[in-house]
Amino acid sequence: MKFKEEVRWSEWGRRLVVFGKWFLVVGIALWIVWFSFIFDDSVRRMVLEWQGDSWRGSRAAQFWGAVSKYGDWPQLFVTGSLLLVLALVRRKRRAAEVIAAAIVASTLTGIIANGSRLTTGRVRPRDEAKLGAGFFGPWHEGRLTVGVPGYNSFPSGHAATAFGFASPVFFAVPWVGLVLMVGAVMVAMSRVMLGAHHLSDIVVSLLLALFIGYMVLRWFEGRGGKWLDRLMELLAGGWRASEK
Repeated sequence: MKFKEEVRWSEWGRRLVVFGKWFLVVGIALWIVWFSFIFDDSVRRMVLEWQGDSWRGSRAAQFWGAVSKYGDWPQLFVTGSLLLVLALVRRKRRAAEVIAAAIVASTLTGIIANGSRLTTGRVRPRDEAKLGAGFFGPWHEGRLTVGVPGYNSFPSGHAATAFGFASPVFFAVPWVGLVLMVGAVMVAMSRVMLGAHHLSDIVVSLLLALFIGYMVLRWFEGRGGKWLDRLMELLAGGWRASEK
């Protein structure tokens, strides 16, 4: 009886430690988000001062526009899917696990980010002079803001999918994930440079991606791995059948 009581209290202690860690992480994340909102205007002014009057049509603008396309979900999904099939065919179990996590995390992060930016009605930095600054929700001045580009700023969809793809890889294989993170940071910078997003839009996308990326990777390392095993066997069986 005494042993059972000790086990029960040790289990409660473990849960409290886990809760405390998550409470601390969430607290730090909220503080970072709040801090990023404070610097939104300063960052925007700094960007405009650096760009000057000759920004439009410049090579710099074209460069950042091209970089921004890396964060488009279709490109990431197709690239990830091809890599996943290759890993499965070659029976690289861990590689398939990480790539699958990257694809799913990028997709989920993008869905959540787009759901938010379509309904929160935050005005993009480049449209503030015309529409005014702030969050206006899905309905403003007698019309829907859903689907109106100027009101779809918070958070960044491009940054969310790019960070979402990179996060699981970073947690699993840091040196590879770091390369992808650099690419995602470039995408995030491009969205700020193009006036499409505020600093806080980027920060929220990053934090969201880190959380989802971590949870999705953990899932694939556990229950989700069974689906990969089945898919691997299916592909292996089809490959052997084609060789006969």
